[in-house]
Amino acid sequence: MVNTLKLPVGIDSFEKIRKNQFYYIDKTKLIEQLVETGGEVTLFTRPRRFGKTLNMSMLRSFFEIGADASLFDGLYIAENKELCEEYLGKYPVIFLSLKSVEGLTFEDAKYRMTELIGLEAERFGFLEDSEHLSENEKKRYKAIISLNNGMNTMNEKMLISSLQVLSQLLYKHFGKKVIILIDEYDVPLDKAFQNGFYREMVSLIRGLFGMALKTNDSLQFAVLTGCMRISKESIFTGLNNFEVLSILNDQYDESFGFTDAEVKKILNDYNFKDHYLEVKEWYDGYHFGNTDIYCPWDVIQYCKSLYLDAAAKPQDFWSNSSGNAIVRRFIDKADISTRNEIERLIAGESIEKDVVSELTYDEIDKSIENLWSVLFTTGYLTHKGCTESGKYRLVIPNKEVRNLFVKKIREWFSDVSRNDGKTLEEFCSAFVDKDSEKIEQIFGDYLWNTISIRDTAVAKEKKENFYHGILLGLLGYKSNWLIKSNAESGIGYSDILVEVPTNRTGIVIEIKYAEDGNLDAACEKALKQIEEKDYVAKLKQDGMKNFIKYGIACFKKICKVVVE
Repeated sequence: MVNTLKLPVGIDSFEKIRKNQFYYIDKTKLIEQLVETGGEVTLFTRPRRFGKTLNMSMLRSFFEIGADASLFDGLYIAENKELCEEYLGKYPVIFLSLKSVEGLTFEDAKYRMTELIGLEAERFGFLEDSEHLSENEKKRYKAIISLNNGMNTMNEKMLISSLQVLSQLLYKHFGKKVIILIDEYDVPLDKAFQNGFYREMVSLIRGLFGMALKTNDSLQFAVLTGCMRISKESIFTGLNNFEVLSILNDQYDESFGFTDAEVKKILNDYNFKDHYLEVKEWYDGYHFGNTDIYCPWDVIQYCKSLYLDAAAKPQDFWSNSSGNAIVRRFIDKADISTRNEIERLIAGESIEKDVVSELTYDEIDKSIENLWSVLFTTGYLTHKGCTESGKYRLVIPNKEVRNLFVKKIREWFSDVSRNDGKTLEEFCSAFVDKDSEKIEQIFGDYLWNTISIRDTAVAKEKKENFYHGILLGLLGYKSNWLIKSNAESGIGYSDILVEVPTNRTGIVIEIKYAEDGNLDAACEKALKQIEEKDYVAKLKQDGMKNFIKYGIACFKKICKVVVE
């Protein structure tokens, strides 16, 4: 039975998945496409957690000399006997994943690169004794792997030529040209930009890639993967044999991520087909080329959760798996116009934007338009076609990413409001003073200046949660007040209970969203609910002596406050 196979959460080794009985969605058609239509140097750009590393591992397992053909038994590529006969296990392969190349200084990051290439070169230890290499060539190999007190001693000049040299030596030893696979090629550039040595890292990578990919007669072909397409002028200067395949290209559009049919298959295989609609709502929505795509990381993670607990609910697996600083940077930079566009996105609408396909990291923050492009290429936004003028209709892909935007908006609002002490002191004091007009004025100002969540597709309770969250954040300014959210009180759960030590004052706040815009009626309903459900009961139990009851109604960016 298929559903006895283990689910490969976090496993990106093709060999490990196939040898250790893990479930595998067959992506081996990628091999056929590369052989039949691939260029000499191919770059795939896809968001993180979309199976890039696993696909690169699969390519290595297929092409590398000494390959285990049984790993491909029963898979798509095994049906192409002629191709397998010609290519399976026929090439030396250099495989590097640059995701670990980082450091607080350029020297630290450069050493990580040195160590990474040195370790990969050590896999080819037979070169030291190869009868096909001259003594000088063997010395060049030793220069790549040499250690002193356990530390790699390769200098920067040798580092830049190391991939070219290693491929030349492998070509001479085997008599077969070399395949170079470089995974997460842009991570060192991202980390370097964050830590202030971007130009030095650009220079290093430009030199390394230039020699390995541009002036290398020993190269059969190369495949690179990354999240962003870094401008050709930045690191791929003069590379005329270079093909970039992004999320906008039709070619290979099913090679990364899961298609709808693949998701239905895995759900059926594990008897989770009743969860299809929630999987679609949470993890679908990406559009690569002509194909709708699910995030594979999420689907596998959620299936694993369901396997362990049949009642498991969908979670934000993708957004929790890595940093999301780009979303916060975007919100921080947003002006009134951009905030309105964010509101429209969260409401499920599309916005029309030009997408810049090539950027350098030092250009990202230069304009809000560049940030839109980065959000698109890195998977925080997707598209639903183009306008006649060539602009893309950008949308938030699914519920998971929408929740991330909401979370980052709340963090931003909390940080902005925290710096507004005088106003917050007035706001909190107004609750004790029963000054409903002051509360209404200050709360209204905050609503006007924040990014509202007015999704017409969500239930009224969800809209109320947004206003509830803002109010909690504002009241949290008073560190000596005890504030309870959704606390059990009387015969129900009150929105907010506040216990003020001064005069032992207890405050009950009930929030309503006025779907029809009738704020007065919504306030009246809120106060009536406080009475009927006896929300004051909990405050009495806690020893409060004075009680104040507020009904607050909200509609989009306006509010009404009534005190009983």
